[in-house]
Amino acid sequence: MNYVAPQKIAQDISPEDLDGVKVTFINMPIREQAKPNVAPLGPTLLASRLLHYGAEVTIVDLNAYRIEDEAAKKRRLPNGRTLSFIESEELLGRTFAQVGDQDLIGISGLITTLKWQIEVAKMVRRLQPQTLLVSGGGLATEFRSGLFDWIPELDGVAHSEGDDIILKIAFDAKLIRNQGIESAEYSGKLMPYLRGVVDSRPRFIYDGGRPVNLDNLPYPAFDLMQTDVDGALILERYIQTPVWGTSAVNSSATSFEINRNIATISSRGCPFACRFCFRGAQGERNYGVKSATSLANEMVYYVEKYNVDFVAIVDDNFMVQPERIFDLVPHLKPVVEEYGLSWGTHGRLDEAADLRPGSSTCEPTIADRLRVEAMYQAGCRYIGFGAESASPHVLDEMGKGGFMLSNGTVSKNGFEFPRTMVHGIVNTKNSGIHANCTWIMGYPGESLHDLQTSVAFIKWQIENATYGLTPGSEAHDAAAGSINQNMFTATAYPGTEMFDEPRVRELLTERFGLHFDRVTGTPISDENFLNYVLELNDATKMLVSEDNRPLNFGAIPDDKFIEARNLVDNHQLFEILDM
Repeated sequence: MNYVAPQKIAQDISPEDLDGVKVTFINMPIREQAKPNVAPLGPTLLASRLLHYGAEVTIVDLNAYRIEDEAAKKRRLPNGRTLSFIESEELLGRTFAQVGDQDLIGISGLITTLKWQIEVAKMVRRLQPQTLLVSGGGLATEFRSGLFDWIPELDGVAHSEGDDIILKIAFDAKLIRNQGIESAEYSGKLMPYLRGVVDSRPRFIYDGGRPVNLDNLPYPAFDLMQTDVDGALILERYIQTPVWGTSAVNSSATSFEINRNIATISSRGCPFACRFCFRGAQGERNYGVKSATSLANEMVYYVEKYNVDFVAIVDDNFMVQPERIFDLVPHLKPVVEEYGLSWGTHGRLDEAADLRPGSSTCEPTIADRLRVEAMYQAGCRYIGFGAESASPHVLDEMGKGGFMLSNGTVSKNGFEFPRTMVHGIVNTKNSGIHANCTWIMGYPGESLHDLQTSVAFIKWQIENATYGLTPGSEAHDAAAGSINQNMFTATAYPGTEMFDEPRVRELLTERFGLHFDRVTGTPISDENFLNYVLELNDATKMLVSEDNRPLNFGAIPDDKFIEARNLVDNHQLFEILDM
């Protein structure tokens, strides 16, 4: 069926159409080993849209809970465990008893939440058998109609950005409640997203898409998360837990303490095409941004309403448009001075380097005005860079070579590093912003020397961060500790270019029993594929087959790869240089 832009449908929906419709969003648990530190932006953004149309919205955040008990100790979870399935269903039951029967229940999350979505869908059907149940977000965007095979309780799947399409979903839910499915279907008002009716239940595939103007969207409805049905202070838990830093357990480190923080998003999509990354949940490669004025106003709002001193802008890539960064300075510099506000975000090292490639006879030149210097003036104190690898060969394999390698390499400590990466780190540090790099090991084609190049770059980062400090001093140790030394394991996520590589498919077939359609090349949705997706719950984890063989896509022999992975996990990263 042809794509129908959701804003064309949404423009015909009025507040009178949605007045009184009852909607609950359920956020799934992720990363049980870490404290929850980012209040769910997807559900709160969708909730804010519905609230403006008179809907009654509830958010149940199953990720907000970490129970510290004997069960958590036995499982070696120092931050506590998530709720059990039984505890989650009891929480949902208490919530529905308070807010009443719901017309629409939305469940959401990344691909790593499949196990939870399967179980929560069953809970919803037991507790709210008549509700319209729809899955959205990253998981739904990756699998779309295929998700019905794994979660048959679903009535609908909503892919891509949901800001506009959520209005149509709520409209359909209210119509079905008032008229019943047969009459609603006959009216034609469930079109164009209704795909049919199965056993008296509708099947919808909702097309998401980019709102016309991101500046016009209301702020996330964080107030819906102030407390849960039992009075627990859910939002305050998030505000008091640092989004980045060692305690965040997310491969980030900081050179400063984050006290009270809140997260938001200022752009959608990413114009780049890294082969390991799936961008579908936030706009694919269709890049769009909020204006500097809109973002500055939003940050001031959070400072005044929630008394935060740090705002995390968790965009995939904040730094694409230099002019927006420069525009932020006059808007945010006074706010930084008045409130002591600081903020952080994500970007690319080539954007921090701001180099312009030279010729065969000329060195690269640096931009007249650096993005990182302007960001510092506007209050930025942290940038997370997806460096992934310092090896030119691996960067090429990842689809990151073009911009990163356009300025050649420089020799440091016996290794060749991309000049762009070195300048990006130096510029960021010199501007006064902390640079955190994340890394991937085991990417297809990565040799031991390639991995050692990344390790050597991390070692150089520490040398750069501690330059001029006395070894063994508190300042020296703090600076060294602010450099991330963890690594993700290369993971093949469905929907990425990496997942389609021959070496990857060969190993997925050999070690997880995956099979691919000979004509379309898509994975066959059988039990083996389901079991593989269920394993995708932690990017640092080394996946192993039933016979205990690692899912190692690189060129490093399995035994050496396991040895290197263990060294990373045991905080002995630099011993990899001696392998």
